[in-house]
Amino acid sequence: MPHHALLVTAARSRTVRRVLTAVVLLHLVLVLGVVTPLFAVPMVVAGTGMSGETTGRPTVVGEWGYPLAGDYSHSDGFGPRNVPDCALCSKFHRGYDMYQECGATIYAVGPGTVLLAGAWGGFGNAVEIDHGGGVVTIYGHMMWGSLMVQQGMTVVAGTPLGLEGETGVSKGCHLHFEVRVDGVAVDPEPFMAARGLPLK
Repeated sequence: MPHHALLVTAARSRTVRRVLTAVVLLHLVLVLGVVTPLFAVPMVVAGTGMSGETTGRPTVVGEWGYPLAGDYSHSDGFGPRNVPDCALCSKFHRGYDMYQECGATIYAVGPGTVLLAGAWGGFGNAVEIDHGGGVVTIYGHMMWGSLMVQQGMTVVAGTPLGLEGETGVSKGCHLHFEVRVDGVAVDPEPFMAARGLPLK
């Protein structure tokens, strides 16, 4: 019997049709399993947290903006602190700790140039930005592998930097936001308030 006749006979078989249907469905499931994650990755880069909730964009006033989009919680501010359960934590906190969720996008607060993007001691995975005029901001404890900028890049307020994590000396996911003027850490609250962006 010729080959084409065998194929026609096989195609009329109920068992062969069931096997072919199962093969097609399995192929479809495998394709969707590969394609769907490819669409999910850009969502994280575009400002979607690891939970899948869109965080939107941060508020920007003039050239300056918030380092997080939307509402956030706050714990340690600038100044002395008592942390008996953390031997490595500093007794004087030089930044402002902000919480959303693990994986929330962290943004540059103003225009400048990235001085550092990567591992930095107690800051863990961090970004440092030079805004000119002696002003530098630091964004600490971001997730490993989440940085979206690199040294030498130019940024503006609202440029995504990375994702909130708990790297370095950190207890839980949060952003350690620090401001330095002429090499000296200053309180971020009045600094941001002077730019129309009061912190909690």
